[in-house]
Amino acid sequence: MSFTSNIKNEISSIEYSDSEKMAELSAIMNIGVKIYKDRFEIYSENISVARRIYKLIKETYHIDIDMDTSGVNSLRKNKLVLLIVREKYDFILNDLGILNNNIREFVPPSYLIDEDKDKQAYLRGAFMMCGSINDPKTSRYHLEFVISNEETANMINNLLNEMYFNSKVIKRDKNYMVYIKEAEKISDFIKMINATQSLFYYEDIRIYRDHKNMTNRLNNCEQANVDKSLASSSEQLELISRLKEIYDFDLLDDKIKTICIYKEKYPESSMSELAEIISSETEKPITKSCINHRFRKIKEMLKY
Repeated sequence: MSFTSNIKNEISSIEYSDSEKMAELSAIMNIGVKIYKDRFEIYSENISVARRIYKLIKETYHIDIDMDTSGVNSLRKNKLVLLIVREKYDFILNDLGILNNNIREFVPPSYLIDEDKDKQAYLRGAFMMCGSINDPKTSRYHLEFVISNEETANMINNLLNEMYFNSKVIKRDKNYMVYIKEAEKISDFIKMINATQSLFYYEDIRIYRDHKNMTNRLNNCEQANVDKSLASSSEQLELISRLKEIYDFDLLDDKIKTICIYKEKYPESSMSELAEIISSETEKPITKSCINHRFRKIKEMLKY
């Protein structure tokens, strides 16, 4: 079972206030309803979501609802659950802001989402119908809503950004995709819709991945420093070799000679390590900066 299915199964069983149920149902209907002259229908590929919709309509409007589980999605080969409402269908559509004087509306009336908890409920309903979140074990973090109507897509995007989720909307084929890329924002969204167990799973994987990425970055940084040190050592040894070819080594300044002797004796040492070795063996303190200065002097000598 996918991560998205686990989330939808989890949030489909939570109880909320009457106003939250209305907001959630309004989103579900806005995105998923098909309206006919004598009925409306809603499809769902998730049986838990279908049961949720059935329960919300049943408890709110006290009507009979037909359920058909014989359908199959021809592309995904998943079972489709079809809910058919004939009784009070026009009243329900108007009550939920889907119709207004027989005109199709794609933005809910303000009274349905005037409080933060109702806005959250609306987003929860939208996610049940058209939302998905990548499993955090995959290579990227991604949450999206795939919506057929541009006005609805922009409204969902505005609701998300009103709550600081930093979402964006783009056109994809015939639909519109509202999406969130930031791992932390996706975590906040899962928390907002009260998918607690899914949140624990998501955070466990995210923490592990972040720790692994940090370890890899540190290892890469350490390797880069090692490579840099080796390249520097190789260059210093080359300078010493050229110096001996051009000058009489015995006649050179003692400070220059000391650096050359110890670098050839400890060829893989960094300048910090070389400073410690020389200070220890000669009992004459010397710093990394001083060694660097002497190698610069050798470079200047080789220019002439």
